[in-house]
Order: sequence, then C-alpha cells, then structure tokens
Amino acid sequence: MSYDTDVIVVGSGPAGGAAALLLATYGVPTVLATKYGWTANTPRAHITNQRTMEVLRDLGVEDKALAAGTPPELMGDTVLCTSLTGPEIGRIASWGTGDRSASEYTAASPCHMIDLPQTYLEPILVSEAAARGAKLRLDTEFLSFTQDDSGVTARFRDRLRGDEFTLRAKYLIGADGARSRVAEQAGLPIAGQTGKAGSMNITFTADLARYVAHRPSVLYWVMRPGAHLGGIGMGLVRMVRPWNEWLLTWGYDIAQPPPEVDAGEATRLVRDLVGDPALDVEITSTSLWTVNHNYATEYRAGRVFCAGDAVHRHPPSNGLGSNTSVQDSYNLAWKLAMVLRGEAGEGLLDSYTAERAPVGKQIVDRANLSRDQFGPIFAALGIAGDTDADGITAGLETCLAPTAAGARKRRELEQAIELKHYEFNAHGVELDQRYVSGAVLPDGVPAPVPDRDPELFHRPSTEPGAKLPHAWLVGPHGRRVSTLDLVGGGRWTVLTGLTGTPWRDAAAKAGAELGLDLRTVRIGDPGVRDAYGDWSRLSGIDEDGCLLIRPDGYVAYRHPTQSPTPAPDLLKALHHLLDRD
Repeated sequence: MSYDTDVIVVGSGPAGGAAALLLATYGVPTVLATKYGWTANTPRAHITNQRTMEVLRDLGVEDKALAAGTPPELMGDTVLCTSLTGPEIGRIASWGTGDRSASEYTAASPCHMIDLPQTYLEPILVSEAAARGAKLRLDTEFLSFTQDDSGVTARFRDRLRGDEFTLRAKYLIGADGARSRVAEQAGLPIAGQTGKAGSMNITFTADLARYVAHRPSVLYWVMRPGAHLGGIGMGLVRMVRPWNEWLLTWGYDIAQPPPEVDAGEATRLVRDLVGDPALDVEITSTSLWTVNHNYATEYRAGRVFCAGDAVHRHPPSNGLGSNTSVQDSYNLAWKLAMVLRGEAGEGLLDSYTAERAPVGKQIVDRANLSRDQFGPIFAALGIAGDTDADGITAGLETCLAPTAAGARKRRELEQAIELKHYEFNAHGVELDQRYVSGAVLPDGVPAPVPDRDPELFHRPSTEPGAKLPHAWLVGPHGRRVSTLDLVGGGRWTVLTGLTGTPWRDAAAKAGAELGLDLRTVRIGDPGVRDAYGDWSRLSGIDEDGCLLIRPDGYVAYRHPTQSPTPAPDLLKALHHLLDRD
C-alpha cells in the first residue's frame, strides 16, 4: 500500500498549525492543507494562557510568541464602563496580573500569559511546521474523505487551478473550524445548542491612547443602549495592538435577518462605544458570527480525528478557544507519532477522545456560563432589557448615592463583579485539566478534596492524569531550570531522586526491550538540584520513588516509594499505557 504522507491535517488555525508543527517536530511526514492563501486575516482568538505557552516552550517557539505578543503588564485590568470617555462601573484585575493572583500564577509555571492574536500565532506555527518538514498546501479546499482499514483517502480542490485531486495518508486530522466538513463527514456526534445569539466583529485602527493608556487592558466592556441584542448586555472594545489596533464586538438579533454593516455604520458604532463622536477611525473589516454551545462527545472515527473548533464551539469568554485547540493537538500528536513508529498499539489512540472530550465540554460550558454571568451586574444597577442612556445613567447614580440604599447597591455591584473572576482569573480551568483513560495508570491514592475553588485556583499534583507541576531547580552553570524543561520533546521520562538509581536501571531495560527512547532524570544530580526544596514539597513521592511522564508532560504512572521489582513494574506499566500487551 502506497501513501502520499503519514498524516493529513486539514486547517491551518491554532489546532491545525500546532498539529502540523508537533508532527513535523516528531519526524512524522505531514501535509497541512488549507483552503486559504495564508493564515488568519483577522485577530479573533488572542488570550494565550500559561499551559499553551508551556506547549510553545516545549516546541522551541516560546521566544517567537513572546516577541509577537503583548505582555501581561499591558493586559491588566478588565474595565467595565459606559464608554471609554464615560464613567467607569468597575475594574477586574485579570489574567493573573492582580496583587492577589500574580504570585500564584508566577509560582504555577515558568511561562506567563500573553495576548497573541491569531494573526500572529498562526504564522509562527505554520512557518515553523514548514521549516521542520511539513508540506503546506495553500489554496487547497478539502472536499471529502473515504477510509479503510489501512488509511484515508482525502479529495481536495486546488482553488487556483480549479482541478480536484486526492491524497492518501495513514491518518487524517480535521482542524477545519466550527463548520468542519471533516467532523460532519466523520459523523462525530455534536451535543448542545447552535445559534444562541448573534454577534458582529469590527476591526479598526484608531489612536485611543489618551483614553486607555493610563488603565492598560485587553478588554473594555461598554454598557450602551442596544447592547442587549447580542445577549451579553455590553459591547466590547478589545485591544489588538496597544493602543492603535482594535476589535469591537457588538450584538444583533439572531431572530432577524443578519444586518448589513457598512463602513458608515461600523464607524458610528466605534465612535459610540469610545464616546468620541469625532474620532478618526479606519474600519479594516467587519464580520458576523453566532454564539454556540456545542461540543463533540467523540473526537475519533476510525483513522480520522478532529481537534479545535471542529469539536468545541463556544463564545470567546475566558479566552479558552485557541488554547484548548493547541492543547488538543499536543495530546494527539505524540500518540500518532508513537503508533506510526510502531512503539505503541492502536489502542493508545482511543485515549484521545477519553482525555480531550471532557475538557472540550468543560470549556464550552464554562465559556457560556461566563457569558451569562454579566447578568448580576445589570441586576445590581437596576438595569434590565433594552435600557436607554437615561436608564443607564439613573442606575449608576442610584449605585453611587451616599445613602443606605446606595451602600447596598454598591455591595451588590462588588459581588457581581467579583463573580467575573470565573471568566478572567479561572486559573484552575486553565491549568488543571485531569485525564482519565487507558494512557493513565491510577495508583489508588484518592485525590485530596480541594480546599479552594477548583475553577479559580490551580492545584499542582503528581497524581496520575495530572500535569507535572512546575518547580524551579538549579541546572547547569547555576541557572534555573523548570521541572517542565526536563520532560517533553516527544519522549517519555522517568523522574526519580538520587536514591532512585534502581528506577534508572529499570528504565534502561524497559527502553531497550520496548524500543523506546526513554529519558531518565534523577533530581538531585548536579545538573538538576532541588536547591529551593520546592520539588520535594510538590513531588508526591519519596526520593526513591518514581514518576513516569508522558511526552505531553502528564503523569502516566506513579510509584511513591522504591519497589523491590522496579524493572518488571515499569515494563508492565509501559506495556499497558502503550497498548503493547
């Protein structure tokens, strides 16, 4: 049987670009096909959280992302206001930049969040994928596929020449967005609700520094008459580049025909939300989109897999979209690579749905709930329905009144704004995805009951199915190195301590028997000293215990103490995890 490539990736967005880059990095022949002439031409997704930055760090492109992104100090406070020139309703210290959360975010990862719009992220992923050997097919529209026991045949149309052709591969990844043809043809079951509300995006350039530079933020939520039409109750002025490139989001009644948004109407909306009727504005694009609450319950159909918006479709609340898409591919790519190299059985691929489908449902539910959690703010202000400018002004005046009633309203408003931390500081949602599948071996130790809200607060753990915690060690030449830098790179890793030499020997035997490039790290050796003692507190094992870490940085197996039979134990675990029984 002949093949044109091992894997075809359809789509060049965050999921598709990441998949192609990961597979190319792992040495897997890959073709990435996109119907577009290049990557995203509008900024769309932008918040890039710590876990995605860790993925980019593992791929060796973190520096490129940092160079292109806006740093945390300019992401700052989410502002709630009546216009950029009008009264403020409140502020929310966001994305781990507040005094209460900055230390927790810093302690959780060697990486910090940045604002990296798709127009900057996608070229990094796709260009690096090509540089590492992936073949790009631009202006190439996916039409259909057929699959059999040995591969997938995909049919495409060259949009420049107009002709159709086929490519044969061992596997196909559909990362072709919320209207995914691949997911539809694969018959993936999609649950939830489509078309909850209508929204429009308007991208524009304007110098707004005088209105925002003193309160730097990514998001300025604006309460204006008519904002109820999109369902949120506020319009949004979003920074793309500080402080002259912007994206405005406004709603429309989805029960009515889609509106025509010409340059004149777009300019009027921009000036209204900014609050400057003479603002010098250049409209660069307009587009309509719908708010969905959809998630796939299966991510795989035979040799076809889907990732990104193809399997989870939701509003941009919480900034989870592109992050979850990149992380889908990070979960899938190493598994495909191991199966293609003959290092793992096909059963390993079943763990993709088992691990990522619950995450997809969680983030769809969370994003939609965050969108709805603007309601208490309006209730605290006494505003409901299609309130006009006078009603908004009256609501603010009531809340600011120096009276007992005003004091009550102020407390209600504070509590309502506090609720929005579930959108703008959901650290647990961002970092604490736990996996349960055949690619994880439980150790029988019950997970502790969280003593803080698991959506808001990160809980580092080495329990099987958790991401390896970050701790600073002292590496070669006395420089700091993160525990996360000791794993990844497409390889499995055995982590132990200085007295865990038997695990090192066991890893050498298991690697030789299974044909695996199995890395061993003894924390405490000269190049990886636990100088701060942080790893000892986080490791969850004795110095002579063992953690087996997957290529995606997740704990697959834990043995808290030394074993009398480390080699058979480790070999048995790997046989199970890799479907090599």
